[in-house]
Amino acid sequence: MRAWGRAAAAALGLAWAAAGSSALAAATFVVGPQGMPMALQDAVQLAQDGDTIELLSGEYRSTLLVEGRRLTLRGVGGKTPVIDGEAKVREAKALWTLRGGAITLDNLEFRGARSSDGGGAGVRQEGGSLTVTRCAFYDNEYGLQATNVESAELRISGSVFGAAPKVVGGLYHLLNVGRIGKLEITGSRFQQGFEGHLIKSRAKETLIAYNFIHDGVRGRASYEIELANAGLATVIGNVIAQGTEAGNRVLVAYGSEGRAWDKNELYVAHNTFINYGWSPAWFLRVFTDRLPGQVQVHAINNLLVGPGLFWPAVTGHLEGNRHATGGMLRDIWTYGLELPAGSVWRGSGVDPHDINGHDLTPAGEFEWPANVRALAPGRSQWSPGAFQR
Repeated sequence: MRAWGRAAAAALGLAWAAAGSSALAAATFVVGPQGMPMALQDAVQLAQDGDTIELLSGEYRSTLLVEGRRLTLRGVGGKTPVIDGEAKVREAKALWTLRGGAITLDNLEFRGARSSDGGGAGVRQEGGSLTVTRCAFYDNEYGLQATNVESAELRISGSVFGAAPKVVGGLYHLLNVGRIGKLEITGSRFQQGFEGHLIKSRAKETLIAYNFIHDGVRGRASYEIELANAGLATVIGNVIAQGTEAGNRVLVAYGSEGRAWDKNELYVAHNTFINYGWSPAWFLRVFTDRLPGQVQVHAINNLLVGPGLFWPAVTGHLEGNRHATGGMLRDIWTYGLELPAGSVWRGSGVDPHDINGHDLTPAGEFEWPANVRALAPGRSQWSPGAFQR
């Protein structure tokens, strides 16, 4: 049956090769926006676990459901393929719905998702494992939404989320993650929210590392990061910036919706926090009144730019965190957000290698437009903030 499906699909644009004399290799299906050489839905139906579907450049306007599969869907060609909802209201909750399985999305753009329930997502993850690399999410009610499935895992790298719809009262989040097992975000960019949060997560375990989470100088998002149900969270090496028009003067919120997990520890290290507004903000707010039981907070070597609260806002292990003004950065207006040579704060950080048994040594820095630049090992002195350059 499997061999027959491969042979039939070969005439429609399937390319594959044997991985040896006794077994077939994973297949690659090539699809196009007009159904040539093959339609996306047909490729999903024919593909077997481990196969890859390559999307040629163009605009794809049909919704898609992938259920219980292990596949890679990758954009190829000169321009990134666009899955376009055209900002039209649909009954479907998402442009693409991924239900269970293990899916990798690579080099795809999701744009213009709208749903009749007001929560249309570019991609909706319903359980399983999802890996997102080099993707873009623009002008969606939710860029990516993961529903409440505790066994689910979501990994995002090298991707861009932005341009939330400007709907008053919509509260659209660029990334909206429910109570899943694990969330990891690295080397990605979040910008141009509107009233909702840039990142909202209720995950049991969260790693947010080496990202550019920056709503713009006059940004109108709410929280930049909301870890609503606490859990085990590490926020390391990020730029986290709030604009002057923000609707909620909190950059990172932890436990705002109460406790959902047994283990609640927060590690915040080597981030550059920026408040562009004149009024003070909470750089970090831990909702201890909503978190019964012991909560551990460890904040190490963060750079706090602009007016705001940090020390009075949390209790726990806080060392090496430094306040600064915008003028103390190389050039805050052109994203030159590192400390210049000769800064009084250079080398003033504490050793981050062993913080409550956790190594909070930064291994990289965000690199434009969406990447991580590795740091050379062997450094003996550390500066506060996201950049050591």
